Amino acid sequence: MHVGIVGYRFDYYSYTRNIVDKVPGIEYRKVKDLFAYVNAGARTLNRLANRQIISTFDLNNQFYDFNLNKVDLMHLFNGISYGHIPWVSTFETILPRFRNIVQRTHRSSSGFVSEWKLQRAFDALAGNTCKQIIAMSGCTANMQADLLAEFSGYRETIEKKLVVMHPPQDVLVSDFTDKQIDVDGRIKFMFVGNEFFRKGGREIVETIKKLREHHHYDIELTIVSALRIDGYAVEVNPVDVQRMTAVFQENRDWIKYIPHLPNSEVLGLMKQAHIGLLPTYADSYGYSVLEFQAAGCPVISTNVRALPEINDNAKGWMIEVPKNRLGEAVYTTESDRLVLSEAIRIGLEKVVHEIFADRSIIPKKSEQSILSIISNHSIEAFSSSMRQIYLNAIG
Repeated sequence: MHVGIVGYRFDYYSYTRNIVDKVPGIEYRKVKDLFAYVNAGARTLNRLANRQIISTFDLNNQFYDFNLNKVDLMHLFNGISYGHIPWVSTFETILPRFRNIVQRTHRSSSGFVSEWKLQRAFDALAGNTCKQIIAMSGCTANMQADLLAEFSGYRETIEKKLVVMHPPQDVLVSDFTDKQIDVDGRIKFMFVGNEFFRKGGREIVETIKKLREHHHYDIELTIVSALRIDGYAVEVNPVDVQRMTAVFQENRDWIKYIPHLPNSEVLGLMKQAHIGLLPTYADSYGYSVLEFQAAGCPVISTNVRALPEINDNAKGWMIEVPKNRLGEAVYTTESDRLVLSEAIRIGLEKVVHEIFADRSIIPKKSEQSILSIISNHSIEAFSSSMRQIYLNAIG
């Protein structure tokens, strides 16, 4: 059976990382739809007004093209389609991805959107044109099942379409010796992520600075981040960014700060590092963990969301933090965030002491990291499974 043209909506990293060109021999075609045009208009209006007049969150995650795009199948990310073209959707948290529904993972009441809008979305998910919904992790699948438990009329139909597929990842080094670095001198840690504060960046810098001063550990820290303020999970303001930038400047003998870098060059730096870092407050997945592991860098991460599925103490280090029943860290109140921050700092300090007490642990965990990528994130296996999903969808 031949699969022809697969449509997709955006060139965002989430699409290029999970969808576009992931199945050889398939033509992927970028398409436009009603919600994309409304979204563009709303963004323009918000920019001209210098404030958010219209929320674009929900617009990003809905699709309707009046069936004008000449494609055989639509592959959405976090999206649902109201049209008649067969479609599948890869998602990171929950479907339908409306703001109030996503927020339900952090509060006892659902706070759902209008009944009409919600019913329309669930009708689309349960309908015949929706062929598969692809959760990026087991945690994501559990969140979806938890939502569907509240909507028994849709539960069975939609759950039959639910599968789990972790993102694919190229192996960047075949073993630790390929990195051509030793563990006898300076140990190189690395952090990658534009949302620096949400991903534990402040805790990293302040903890390593303290350990260097008190224990004289020879550590180099490379940071690749735009220091973006996204207002999610952690309270940050421009003054925080200015202060952290000053810390980078004052400690440039051991902190290498890079605001922007192409992904190919980031991967090159990972191959020169010993340890990857993602002690995050909140991440739906954690792509950088896969990239670090593929580059032979064991990772220090928290145990939120999908991270326990891709990292553990055999191939890296897990920092245990307070979580709710769905795997999200608890960060709703200022008190919650203080507790979370302290747990990250204590966990980081413990791991760094462990590393400097026995440096041989680095190449051992490096080898396990590489094996995990080969076993669990094979590009060939991912492509084969996705091809079958496409064939079933149009068959």
